[in-house]
Amino acid sequence: MLPRMVKRIPHVGAVVLQILAGLLVGGGTSEAQQTETSQAFDRYIAQAEARITQERDNPSSFLKLDSLPAAQRLEMLRLLHQGEVVIEKVQNTPNEIPGGLIHDWQGWVLIPGVTVQQVVGLIRDYDHLARYYSPDVLQSRLMSANGDDLHVYMRLQKHKVVTVVLDTEYDVHYGRIDAAHQYSISRSTRVSEIDNPGSPSERALPSGHDHGYMWRLNSYWAFEQASDGVLVQCEAISLTRDIPTGLAWLIGPFVNSIPRESLQFTLNATRTAMAGVVRKKN
Repeated sequence: MLPRMVKRIPHVGAVVLQILAGLLVGGGTSEAQQTETSQAFDRYIAQAEARITQERDNPSSFLKLDSLPAAQRLEMLRLLHQGEVVIEKVQNTPNEIPGGLIHDWQGWVLIPGVTVQQVVGLIRDYDHLARYYSPDVLQSRLMSANGDDLHVYMRLQKHKVVTVVLDTEYDVHYGRIDAAHQYSISRSTRVSEIDNPGSPSERALPSGHDHGYMWRLNSYWAFEQASDGVLVQCEAISLTRDIPTGLAWLIGPFVNSIPRESLQFTLNATRTAMAGVVRKKN
């Protein structure tokens, strides 16, 4: 699910825009560099998934807020019951690796008046995700399914200064601890930037010769039934191109805002979509 990058941004000078353009259309990445970056991301994911599995299998930490000190847990629940989406970075985000940046964010939202089964049912409706997550999701479809193991396609649109369209595919697994606790794991298997989308000359840019907006994206969802609705937790771990030396002060805040905004949009959109489903049923 996916990332939102549409946002009104303040005026920036022509020089800044020129630097941004230079960053985005910089030279390609060699195969050796791509391999090194991919391997570093895979090592990070292995450690993250070991942590996530340990937390998920422990009833006292199925959601991170379950294991928080009492006062901190009550404050987070207060914010969630007020309708806020709570977002926090995980560890030292962004994490620099050779040729790339790993962005790791975790967020929570309370969806009132629904069940875990209803929320999971909406998220699994891959043939209609554009209804719920537009304008970020332009198209989506379920490509294959074997029980709770799915392979899905999504065409994403991202806009911030420039517009980028990505064709993405994911392996998704759904799991069930019990009726009140379910989860899903989504791992990207293909991310291709599309040049001239929607035109006769549309084509996928070769790996390593795109703009590096997003190279990988994994999402880890957890759903817990509460007395007044469903608590939803999502951790999104993404990989983007690194920032050239000397430009971190200028480009860093701009680039690093995108993953956080994306996760916030996804959780907000999920809550909004579920509210619509509830209204229709009532």
